[in-house]
Amino acid sequence: MKIADMHCDTISRIYHTRKSGIPAELYRNDFQLDIVRMKQSGYFLQNFAVFVDLADTDSAYDCGMEQISLFYEEMEKNRNFILPIKTYQDIIDCCNKGKLAALLTLEEGEICEGSLEKLREFYALGVRMMTFTWNYENSLGSPGEPADGSSPKGGLTPLGIEFLTEMEHLGIIPDVSHLSDKGIEDVCRLAKKPMVASHSNGWSLCPRGRNLTDERIRQISNLGGVIGINYYGPFLTTAPTRGNLYYGRVSDLVRHIRHLTKIGGMDCVGLGSDFDGIDDYLELKDCSYMELLINALQKSGFHESEIDGFLGKNVLRVYREWL
Repeated sequence: MKIADMHCDTISRIYHTRKSGIPAELYRNDFQLDIVRMKQSGYFLQNFAVFVDLADTDSAYDCGMEQISLFYEEMEKNRNFILPIKTYQDIIDCCNKGKLAALLTLEEGEICEGSLEKLREFYALGVRMMTFTWNYENSLGSPGEPADGSSPKGGLTPLGIEFLTEMEHLGIIPDVSHLSDKGIEDVCRLAKKPMVASHSNGWSLCPRGRNLTDERIRQISNLGGVIGINYYGPFLTTAPTRGNLYYGRVSDLVRHIRHLTKIGGMDCVGLGSDFDGIDDYLELKDCSYMELLINALQKSGFHESEIDGFLGKNVLRVYREWL
């Protein structure tokens, strides 16, 4: 069984770790994901997000560009093991060569600073997926869980709608994780191709603004989209296990997967670990523990073909249409 993960923050974690003066690399590290452990666990594709916290930078664009430079530095240094991909054929070629495929994404649409020209520039640099927001209002839309604790203020802005149109024209997959419920509704209403929620879970099981209501799950699925299950405890359960800590249990991952398939069908589920963007209070401690999830899915009654879909084939179907 081969694994495709639609979201990790490893490149951003390496970037910030180095800025603090501590060496860090993609091949082997003490984080939650690296090349050595991905190969051991049977990964074939990993999305690497360029994440920018707007509160921590004077220029989201510059910060994003620096992280992209780091991404390509790591790709070149590790070219015997992993390659950046821009097309679906690139994924096939990587698999045939026995190498990992790396897809570059943006997490926080304001990295483009409201400029369609910068969006095109990022596409030319290999970006093939982008969220509209993170946890702040921006020029494109409203987040599902604002950092200031307020309620979401709306959906996509007029500029956000322009961005959606240009993303579809270029071939950048719209990622609705972090977007408000109204914003997701806007994308579902206006999109002409499948979108993804790269790292989101089910709201009815865990009512956090980051998670998807049944109606949004149904809409994303009806459009042929895929939802990547997030491994982070606070997005899986409302019950802290110790103090105010929420443990990311495999049983809760299976519970959310079961719910998504009940609402949206077997083809709408993928993986979106959020590794290196979340704490270590996890049963899947890092990417080498994936066998725990596979075994739990088998024991819960899912067929091998369904599990193959969750692990990667459903994501590949969307990428085949876009890339």
